[in-house]
Amino acid sequence: GACAPRKAESSARGLNPNLISFMSNHPFILDSRTLGGDGKDLVGTLPESFFLLEPQDDVQVSGPLRYDLHVAKDEEDFCVSGELEAAFSLVCGRCAERFPQKVHLRDYFTEVEENKENSIIDLTDAIREDILLSLPSYPRCENGNVQPRECPAAGQFQSKSVDDEPDEAPSQDLAVWEALDQLQTKR
Repeated sequence: GACAPRKAESSARGLNPNLISFMSNHPFILDSRTLGGDGKDLVGTLPESFFLLEPQDDVQVSGPLRYDLHVAKDEEDFCVSGELEAAFSLVCGRCAERFPQKVHLRDYFTEVEENKENSIIDLTDAIREDILLSLPSYPRCENGNVQPRECPAAGQFQSKSVDDEPDEAPSQDLAVWEALDQLQTKR
């Protein structure tokens, strides 16, 4: 269909020069009138600031976002397909040490609804969220995909087996149930 990647040059005729300048600094904000029938290719890098992460966040960006995308109109929506890549530094959920993690979405695809009020399409939030959501929700350094290692805290937080626990006095448990039985029979 119309969402198959195709190469095409597009024209920015008829657009406000200020809008063209703004959009050239924000490659994921597009005017749908400039897409043309074959769509538009977006290739480049964006700085770490694209992800809007705070310095105290457990997830930190450690390199630029690299993108090679194709945007095309499909009946009602805009289809975005291609490749996204970014490097991060995560905090291990077990040992609390940082480790590198790479996100490489080779077959990236998303659909963005057409804005009925104007011709501007903003892919920024969808792309940012899809990349961040692809990170592990409970990161562990031994599962890292850049430099996997044995976690320094491995084995330190294992729960005791049932055999290791001291026997509790069963008479104490029975006394609780007997007291509850007494309350029920007094009604």
